[in-house]
Amino acid sequence: MKKRELSVEFSMLAVLLGIALVFEILGWIYMGQSFLANKPRLSIIVLQVSVVGVIAIGVTQVIIAGGIDLSSGSIVGLVAMVSASLAQASFNDAAVYPKLTDLPAILPILAGLAVGLAAGAVNGIIIAKEKIPSFIVTLGMMVSARGLTQWYTDGVPVAMLTPQFTWLARSFNVLGFPVPMPVIVFLALAVICHIALGYTRYGKFTYAIGANALAARVSGINISSHLIKVYAVAGILSGLAGVMTAARAASGQPGMGSGYELDAIAGAVIGGASLAGGTGSIGSTVIGTLILGVVTSGFTFLGVGTYYQDIIKGAIIVGAVVVDQRRRQA
Repeated sequence: MKKRELSVEFSMLAVLLGIALVFEILGWIYMGQSFLANKPRLSIIVLQVSVVGVIAIGVTQVIIAGGIDLSSGSIVGLVAMVSASLAQASFNDAAVYPKLTDLPAILPILAGLAVGLAAGAVNGIIIAKEKIPSFIVTLGMMVSARGLTQWYTDGVPVAMLTPQFTWLARSFNVLGFPVPMPVIVFLALAVICHIALGYTRYGKFTYAIGANALAARVSGINISSHLIKVYAVAGILSGLAGVMTAARAASGQPGMGSGYELDAIAGAVIGGASLAGGTGSIGSTVIGTLILGVVTSGFTFLGVGTYYQDIIKGAIIVGAVVVDQRRRQA
């Protein structure tokens, strides 16, 4: 890893620890209790961060390639409904597919991943082949996928899922600390994608396209083919997040994933991914997503209103972009 990337990640880690320390001090001053010593609270933070973090890993790759993905949250909702409809138990009289109940958990999981892969590939094909800006294409997919989510069951939630499917959300005891399965999946994906971006042709091509598409084309990179791969990866990761969301809630809700795309983009941007493309890393995105999760949980812990939380988070995002712009100019 480059020294510059290491320095950015160490700086972000210091910011994360500083924010956590601030909430710890404020917790004792105003609440008379610890923010960090509460295991259930920390477990909720990492669980919430893990689902958004899986999306953010895919979004980071899109941003590095010089694009943006606004459709990930809607894909999460669509996948959650599809996978939940295929994971219903036989004792459910209102099953979406009465003849397809009690299926092995792998089938609804694969179906959800396939839906996410298809949505991401469609994004990539239109962007690469038709040369339409990613903002417009993914915005259209965001609206369309949310509409499909509502249409799929006429807005009716999907409930009574099999224990084999909801097992994906169970927790394991690690050194006395409950670690949910989504957290394990998130960390494993972070390691895999970090290696893919840093040490494979896939990663080199992704950075090259984001830094200078013309130079990448001249050097022999098939930009259209690679962009399709990048958006397909982002789609399948959004699909995985949708499967985990349905398993965690033991149901499929039409509104699932709403706003996740903004949190994922925020995590990537806070982590140092440049919206101009060519810059960013998975490690920094993981830390940026953790910062966002700690800030949200800390404000809730202190009783700060939701409206104020959104205002402050928005200011943090804008501030991160301003810092990135000045760093690039320097």
